[in-house]
Amino acid sequence: MAPAKAVGKSKAKAGKAAKDPNKPKRPPSAFFVFLEEFRKTFKKENPNVKAVSAVGKAGGEKWKSLSAAEKAPYEAKAAKRKTDYEKLMTAYNKKQESAADEDEESEKSKSEVDEESGQEGGDDEEDDEDDDDEDDD
Repeated sequence: MAPAKAVGKSKAKAGKAAKDPNKPKRPPSAFFVFLEEFRKTFKKENPNVKAVSAVGKAGGEKWKSLSAAEKAPYEAKAAKRKTDYEKLMTAYNKKQESAADEDEESEKSKSEVDEESGQEGGDDEEDDEDDDDEDDD
């Protein structure tokens, strides 16, 4: 059974689109904002603990024990980061749309140029024939 799951995961990864490095990163939740500060204090208090899981567990327990009033500043910071992220995303999406529009325009331009060059090519052949007629004289 385990190999079948592994195969399914690899198929899912193969189907994903490539990530855009210019796309803004999602903002952290209130818990992760809290965890940023908690890590610093935890490392000062426990310099010998190197395991990331220990920091995560201790942070999770501390977060659960906080009251709503104690969580409020972290939730406010998270909300501010979210609004900043939304502004960045709207700008990013507009930029993506304009880039897509430019690509469509450039494709149209290429096809128009191809059509024109095809017509010009036909005109050149006629001119060559006229030149041949003049040589015969």
